[in-house]
Amino acid sequence: MKNLKKLTLLHSNDLHGDFLAERIDNKLVGGVSMLSGYINKVREEEENVIYCIAGDMFRGSVIDAEYKGVSTIEIMNLLGPDVVTIGNHEVDYGLAHLLFIEKCANFPIINANFHIRTNNKRLFQPFYIAHIDGMKILFIGIITEDVLAQTKMDKVIGSFVDICEAAEEIGRICNTYNPIDIDFTIILTHIGFEEDKKLAAMLDPAWGVDVIIGGHSHTFLEHPVKVNDILIVQAGTGTDQIGRFDIMVDTDLNAVDTYTWSNVPIDETHCPRDESLENFIMHYKDLTDKKYGRLVTRFARKLEHPSRIQETPLGSLVADALQESLGIDIMLMGSGAIRSYNLGPVVLYSDFTECFPYDEAVYMLPVTGEQLTRMIKRFLREEAFTGEHTEFYQLSQGMHVVWSRSGQCFKELTFGGKPLGAQQIYKIGLCKYHYSSLKPFLDITLEEAEANGRVRVLATSYRDVIEEYFMTHQHLKRELEGRLIIED
Repeated sequence: MKNLKKLTLLHSNDLHGDFLAERIDNKLVGGVSMLSGYINKVREEEENVIYCIAGDMFRGSVIDAEYKGVSTIEIMNLLGPDVVTIGNHEVDYGLAHLLFIEKCANFPIINANFHIRTNNKRLFQPFYIAHIDGMKILFIGIITEDVLAQTKMDKVIGSFVDICEAAEEIGRICNTYNPIDIDFTIILTHIGFEEDKKLAAMLDPAWGVDVIIGGHSHTFLEHPVKVNDILIVQAGTGTDQIGRFDIMVDTDLNAVDTYTWSNVPIDETHCPRDESLENFIMHYKDLTDKKYGRLVTRFARKLEHPSRIQETPLGSLVADALQESLGIDIMLMGSGAIRSYNLGPVVLYSDFTECFPYDEAVYMLPVTGEQLTRMIKRFLREEAFTGEHTEFYQLSQGMHVVWSRSGQCFKELTFGGKPLGAQQIYKIGLCKYHYSSLKPFLDITLEEAEANGRVRVLATSYRDVIEEYFMTHQHLKRELEGRLIIED
């Protein structure tokens, strides 16, 4: 006879400071008050409940930005996750600040492969074992290579960025702790859904990994994907939904016997509100409203940014503002740095900072037409369109690109109505995050650019430049102009 025990596993990822509910179609949706209410409700109804978060608690709201994540940790302490792994945005305020914030957390923050280069000493607790109803549940945290882009200036910090090395690290931990009769093993990752599938395929079944709960790619699923007998899930982004497993664990085989999984909507129809948590959040909101309630500008109409992998009206406006203000030929504005799906028509400072949470320098690189062609081709590689997390860019005015996915070639590539001159020098603007990762993001090295002339900082804060442009230009608007056309 099987020895079965039920485990209810709740999971979120990429919360990004999504603390407050919104009214959508006349229904209140999301926010940590109702999220907490649902989690508390499940904990009352079920015996064995674990709630975990697969990275990126930080960024996306003025409450988070104003207090550099300390407010987020205090809110998370009230939400009460059982275990959390770090995501790339946990490093946005600096590694030293993250290590400080970890000390403020009342829950374990785990990561197995972020380490000090000189002695390979891990910076975080690599795993967590939850003891529940006589079961031992092993959690292991794995981080995305994107963290390196935030810490690459610090030569002391490193990570096993290769998936093969991450798999080996998982095997090392499983081999060490499986002998103490681990009943269930869960990997909390922040590497993206496609990378989760690759990772699962590399794991030795003898290690006993049962589930991968992922983040980073903001993937919405209708059902788990099984690779190498490992269930892989992710719960989109924000607090509008939560993933829920109800698993019958065979504690003799230390494996899943049966399960159900769903993406549960967080809304007022079936999620009670946690009023104490809501009051705590409103305390922060009242403080930030005084600072962030001022008017920045008014657009002629609302500007959209619905996808990172296409030309958008809001993306075009931002690229144009930087191009015009900084006196460069072309601005390559990272799509992922624009964090709102739309902005305006009335733009308050709170809207502005939520849309542009980063405050980086802008660098000018002199590149040849041949090099610029290579750079654009790099970010249009097929992985950008197949669900893998790659960097993508919004183009400033004057650029016209028609890219054939089926032919993997340019049908048109012009600037100012003329083909790019192979040896002509163009002044290209890039934000620091992208400047720090030129080769992987854009297939060019700093040495190649420096051979064409001086590389220099044009502005220490691109957010300051955009804000000034918005404040001095009322009734701005943009349409889809065909700057970037993707065929097939």
